[in-house]
Amino acid sequence: MKQLIFSRLLLLCLLLSQAVKADDEFIVRDIQVKGLQRISLGTVYNYLPVNVGDKFSMRNVGPSIKALFKTGFFKDITLEKEGSTLVVNVVERPSIAKIIFEGNKDLSKDDLTKALDKIGLSEGKVFDRQVLDKVEQELNRQYLSHGKYALKIKTDVSTLTRNRVGIHIKISEGRVTKIKQINIVGNAAFDDKTLLKTFELSTTNLLSFYSKDDQYSKQKLGADLETLKSYYLDRGYINFSIESTQVAITPDKKDIYVTINVKEGAVYTLDKVKLTGNLVVPPEELIKLVTVGPGEIFSRKNATETSKAISDKLGDKGYAFANVNMVPEINEAKKTVDMAFFVDPGKRAYVHRINFKGNTKTRDEVLRREMRQMEASWASSSKIERSKTRLERLGYFESVNVETPPVVGTSDQIDVDYTVVEKPSGNLSAGIGFSQVQGIVLNANISQDNVFGSGKRVNLAFNNSDYATSYQFGFFNPYFTPDGVSLGYNLGYTKRNAGQINIANYSTNVANAGLDFGIPLNEFDSLRFGLDLKHTELITSAFTSTQITEFVADEGDKYLTFAPTLSWTHDTLNRAIFPNSGGQQRLSAYVTTPGISDLEYYKASYKHQIYFPLAKDLTFRLHGEVAYGDGYGNTNDLPFFENYFGGGTGSIRGYKNNTVGPVDSNNFPFGGSNKLIGNAELFFPVPFLSETKSVRLGTFFDAGRIANNFGFSDMKYSAGLSGEWLSPFGALSVSAAYPINAQSASGTDPGDQKQMFQFNFGQNF
Repeated sequence: MKQLIFSRLLLLCLLLSQAVKADDEFIVRDIQVKGLQRISLGTVYNYLPVNVGDKFSMRNVGPSIKALFKTGFFKDITLEKEGSTLVVNVVERPSIAKIIFEGNKDLSKDDLTKALDKIGLSEGKVFDRQVLDKVEQELNRQYLSHGKYALKIKTDVSTLTRNRVGIHIKISEGRVTKIKQINIVGNAAFDDKTLLKTFELSTTNLLSFYSKDDQYSKQKLGADLETLKSYYLDRGYINFSIESTQVAITPDKKDIYVTINVKEGAVYTLDKVKLTGNLVVPPEELIKLVTVGPGEIFSRKNATETSKAISDKLGDKGYAFANVNMVPEINEAKKTVDMAFFVDPGKRAYVHRINFKGNTKTRDEVLRREMRQMEASWASSSKIERSKTRLERLGYFESVNVETPPVVGTSDQIDVDYTVVEKPSGNLSAGIGFSQVQGIVLNANISQDNVFGSGKRVNLAFNNSDYATSYQFGFFNPYFTPDGVSLGYNLGYTKRNAGQINIANYSTNVANAGLDFGIPLNEFDSLRFGLDLKHTELITSAFTSTQITEFVADEGDKYLTFAPTLSWTHDTLNRAIFPNSGGQQRLSAYVTTPGISDLEYYKASYKHQIYFPLAKDLTFRLHGEVAYGDGYGNTNDLPFFENYFGGGTGSIRGYKNNTVGPVDSNNFPFGGSNKLIGNAELFFPVPFLSETKSVRLGTFFDAGRIANNFGFSDMKYSAGLSGEWLSPFGALSVSAAYPINAQSASGTDPGDQKQMFQFNFGQNF
């Protein structure tokens, strides 16, 4: 075919060249181009290998025409001589005015347009019929990746005015071809069911409509074959091999059969394990990282993990370019393997510069003080990664990425480059929200988490709802001293009507002022010491319960309290919002000062939550909380307005907010001095929105009790589904829960108040 095209082109050149005879060599005094419509004159001059002043003869014709044809802009070219002027006559190829797709459902127009653009076919480009021949091939490739094997394509080209064409692509997608059966032949140690559980591909099941795992893909099959190989290698089958793979499609193109032929071989055990090479780290530090030993069945996974652990250890010691190679020696007769881990540490790498990019607002010092990796010291992979985590936990950035490029001209230095994408850290808003507990929530808020890029936080807020009216001012400096001691203070005034949130009938007016110091103990632990001054005014009504009226009779209705607070926090969470690994523990205590305070009482609590990343988008969370309070000195019990409550969002879902626990003489929730809460929750992304980081779903089990004594009796349980969304208008949390052991009302016992669907909007989680 190529020879035929070349012959025709050569013949064309010979015929066209007759316009310039061999003995008509002349000096080109001018060049004229005729027939141009869209292509600029300069483009022709750039590609034409002839200039004014050059000698031109028959031998120049072929190269000139060939050079212009190579542009792809023209379908016909002739050269003529008019005196000393070279005339270039061209006929332009038409341009593509429009590409219309018809019948496409599985793939969008944008997807198809991008696919055709890769092969040079798109609106506005020059039309080349040879490229059109590739259209069917490319569209077939796109649809085959979606399991469409019955695809039919018809392409029509219509001529339009002004040397343009329109392309109409008619697509008949057909139905998706499903995997009917996957057979593994040659497996004796493990049955098909066991092996196929590890595959991404599968026959049709209840979740196939979402996962698409029953749609054949060459790439997915390749990944599954590698998974199958790893499965055997991790169980000692060191000579395992996949002999062949057959993929057959039925004549009606509705079903696919996959057959995999394997050869298992024998099981091999480890005989000797040793460390060799340049052990720049004390051997005893590396030996404890070796997780494989003599007598064990060979596992490539365990050997790889050992190699990585040693490499990471060397990376922490500054050997950023270290290699740890596994060198197995196989004894076929004994069916054993001698495994050597050869350590090549390379040169110790030092950090030349730590650079920050993207922080157009946040000051460099705010980022630099979070660094655990220092300049001019050896590079530590764990410190570099920890520094990245600390930047993410600031809450000022949408994303943080780190790179460690080598310094040009050196063999032992690297730069550490952190690239951040800032997000708005200030908020000036007036809005409205709704809570099932508080009703309509009006708020006005001026806050700045990163004032002038300094990392300091200032907020002035007003909130109003059926439950409370609140005015608050706060300031927080996370680095009051260069060592990381923080300072914060707050002022506020709040009016609350407890009856509006399912609590006993009373109201309070509270004015408060507080001072708070935070002291870092190490990378993950900190102490906080605070002073809290509070004036509380208690307001009762004719409907107030006897417990409250008796308390007022004993203690009065106005109380001034001064309380020091102390808390310890151990925090290893990887993110402040929607974390997926790490944990957090917090132990706190609060006690009013005798002699200064009108009421003498104390409160203590312990919270612990931990996140387990089960897969890329699957996270399991365990959370527990225990709290206790009581009076001392002249105060007999914990003041009732300091009681703990349970039920609702953030507690035991499925039960109406604040209703779990003791009730007063009017059968209204009264709370208790003890709280015990436990939650287990599995988080997963929203189907079809897995890349969205501001939304997540979960399934949960809640348990807890509110009482005036410790114990596990009267525990309440619930289970259900949850959803959380950090929307542009505020945080939204929803849950649908079933209260497992809710008690029905009987006699004077009001029973448990159930509320299966619960939500909050316009408030933080």
